[in-house]
Amino acid sequence: MSAFVFSLARRSLSEGWLMRPGRSRPPSLSVKRATGYAGRSTTIAMSESSDSAVPAFWNQRYARGETPWTLHAIPATLRSFVKRTRARGRVLIPGCGTDHDVLRFFQSAGFEVTAIDFSAVAVTQIKKALGNFDDKIIHGDFFKFDFPSRFDLVYERTFLCALHPRRWPQYAKRVAQLLRPRGKLVGVFFYGTEPDPPPYPLSKTGAAEIFGKYFRLIRDVKVSDSVAMFAGMERWQEWQLRS
Repeated sequence: MSAFVFSLARRSLSEGWLMRPGRSRPPSLSVKRATGYAGRSTTIAMSESSDSAVPAFWNQRYARGETPWTLHAIPATLRSFVKRTRARGRVLIPGCGTDHDVLRFFQSAGFEVTAIDFSAVAVTQIKKALGNFDDKIIHGDFFKFDFPSRFDLVYERTFLCALHPRRWPQYAKRVAQLLRPRGKLVGVFFYGTEPDPPPYPLSKTGAAEIFGKYFRLIRDVKVSDSVAMFAGMERWQEWQLRS
């Protein structure tokens, strides 16, 4: 992920991309974090981490406010989903970052919220932004954390595409293990082509191979309110756990 730089055709410097001394292009950023929290110190090193599979990479981005993937709004497709969904239950948000709006939205809609991220800086920032928040925000590794019970929903946005594709089968299996019977993986998924990933885009056939073993796709619609860097490349999907 250290090589992640979107082409200037897909973004502009006016979007807040900072140029630092010695750089001829915008800084290397990633859309979310690959997980792998190892319990190491969360102190941010003076030298920039280039390994997005470790917390330090994300700690640096969040500390500097370099989070162009953050929507700062509730996706219209998520609002529609919640409106259509009568039953409430437990929702897990992996790689939550600082997206406090979504956590508060799920809570206000009647869901029991659990969010997890392995960036200590992100967790500190989101807790501060939420203030008195009764639900759970965990500093830990999505793939290893021992959740005490299963979930009705797992909400995805910009977490999967930050993982190297070799980890995608592990992601699908992990989500399936964490869901209750007939539970759903729902959210915004990144599709298309990316010549210099990450972010790593899905393809229709690739998604079917990754998720088809555990889920069936029951809804698939284009997203119209993406942030600029993802415009035209995101889809809202609902994957239901197979019986």
